[in-house]
Amino acid sequence: MFAVYATHAAPNDPLAALKIGERPEPHVPEGWLRVKISHASLNRHDIFTLMGVTAQAAPLVFPMILGNDGACTLDDGSEVVIYPLMGAPDWRGDETLDPDWNIFSERVPGTFADYVAVPHRNAIPRPAGISALDASVLGTAWLTAYRMLFTKSGLKPGQTMLVQGGSGGVATALIQLGRAAGIEVWATSRTREGRELAERLGAHRTFASGEKLPRRVEAVMDNVGQATWPHTLESVGRGGTVVTMGVTTGGDPSANLMRLFVEQITVAGTVMGTREDMNNLIQFVISTGIKPAIGQVLPMEKAKEGFHVMVEGRASGKTVFTR
Repeated sequence: MFAVYATHAAPNDPLAALKIGERPEPHVPEGWLRVKISHASLNRHDIFTLMGVTAQAAPLVFPMILGNDGACTLDDGSEVVIYPLMGAPDWRGDETLDPDWNIFSERVPGTFADYVAVPHRNAIPRPAGISALDASVLGTAWLTAYRMLFTKSGLKPGQTMLVQGGSGGVATALIQLGRAAGIEVWATSRTREGRELAERLGAHRTFASGEKLPRRVEAVMDNVGQATWPHTLESVGRGGTVVTMGVTTGGDPSANLMRLFVEQITVAGTVMGTREDMNNLIQFVISTGIKPAIGQVLPMEKAKEGFHVMVEGRASGKTVFTR
């Protein structure tokens, strides 16, 4: 079958490991389903896989089909959306806390292919109120943004949050979700184009990266990492919250412990979301009429174009590959 996959770990040149070609069809274990992919979205995680970087204890095994999420059909024609988190069969409760958690393209082949095998519970029926294109971006970036905002931040309508790096997948999701939830949304971006995009998506105010804010905010959402961390801590108000989930520019910033305890700042880490979060996110997007920001839609045969845009830092919103 057709697939987009990583041939090896290439930490210094991730695109050197990117391959488009034929791979075997997936083995479907008992209790799993075979789904046919129609739409699958590109995530920063795919770049990390090409680099050989993983949060899992075990190293990645190559070749590995890329892709974490998507919209697809079952063999009986039913339309479904992929929930990306998998874990121990006997785990109960918050899936993100399962020590055995993993997502597609880490231990099992990912979604950039004609077919993928998924556990039964990871195939969520797609409601009629959302298209396959829009649903395909929700499983990773949007799910993470939903949990950041509604589970971790403690924000209430009328309060203000700052979104660092306002043109990426998680950041654009945060802007759209925050605006729909009645939050005052501020965003930063390195470029004028990025700030204009954030404003089109609903940001009330935008700022250049590192620019001093007119006042400190109740929460800062940071998926950038080392480059934005000093500004993040300067921007959050006394008793406020920083929610972090990304290390795109490096993962070892100064903690500035003095500021954290004197200002009583809460730092909350988060990753992905639960299946319940995913269902709630889908319903929230439908009920509020949000149209997820999608920058590129490419046939999967042209996946390299989308990867180049992300590696070069030119992505605006999500990139979706179609079959």
